[in-house]
Parts: sequence; structure tokens; C-alpha cells
Amino acid sequence: MHHWKPNTTVAAVIECDGRFLLVEEITHEGLRLNQPAGHLDPGESLLQAVAREALEETAWEVEPVAGVGVYMARYRHPASGTDVTYLRFAFACRALAHRPARALDEGIVRALWLDADEVRARRDEHRSPFVMRTIDDYLAGKRFALELIHTDPSCLSSDV
Repeated sequence: MHHWKPNTTVAAVIECDGRFLLVEEITHEGLRLNQPAGHLDPGESLLQAVAREALEETAWEVEPVAGVGVYMARYRHPASGTDVTYLRFAFACRALAHRPARALDEGIVRALWLDADEVRARRDEHRSPFVMRTIDDYLAGKRFALELIHTDPSCLSSDV
């Protein structure tokens, strides 16, 4: 029996003075541009995951303040046979503190601040079809309250 489930990921939309904090990362397709993003780990909530991923990939401590959107996409790589569906939860986050001495995650080349036009101009480098869509949704004022997200305490134990 085949058991299908989408991969749950989170993405941080961090904006300051019209610029967005993004990462350049090495992937199987080469250097790609993305929001600080990654997989939900066992024992954490979506909000904990997005704060952790932002810190690990950018060395910025952030605080999620609102949801921006929920996105789903299928990634199929013809050469490797990879076929994965991602369910991405994007959150608007406030930058709190930069920790420049902190090492970035493996594969992250650098974190950089770009305005929307600069991100749009680099569309061919986007890691996901949702990099620009998420920024456009954020700029359009799309938000949902964090109170809409509920995590049962049973999910937060480390024995998952």
C-alpha cells in the first residue's frame, strides 16, 4: 500500500524598510534564491519551525506576527525520479536581532536583503514558484491571525 503525504515546510517573510531577507542556497539545480525556509521538525509547532529556520539560515532572530498564506506545489525531477508535494506555510516575521557570528546552515551561501523588484528580476533563480508569490501576497496585505493555528501539546514532545 502506498502512503502519500505532502512535506510540510515553513517560510519566513521578513521585511524591513521595503527590503526582504532572503537566502542564496546551493541545491541540486545550482544556486537558488529563497525565503528562509525549511521542513517542520518533529516536536515543534509551525511557529517554532519558522523562527528556527530563519535563525539557522540567516542568523536573524525573528518573531512570527501573522500568516501570509498556505501554498502547495508538486516538484518532479525527470532525471532523478523525485516526485514530492510540498505544503508551505508562510509567515510574516519581525526581525528582532542579528547574530552575525552564528554560522549559517550547510548549503546556505549567504543571507541578503533585496527589494521586491530585485527579487522579481532574479525569478530564474527562485527555489520555488512561491518565492515571488509570497512576497506579492505580503505586499498585497494578505494576512491571517496566528490564533488560527492550533498545535496540540502532544505534537510538542521530543518522543515523536
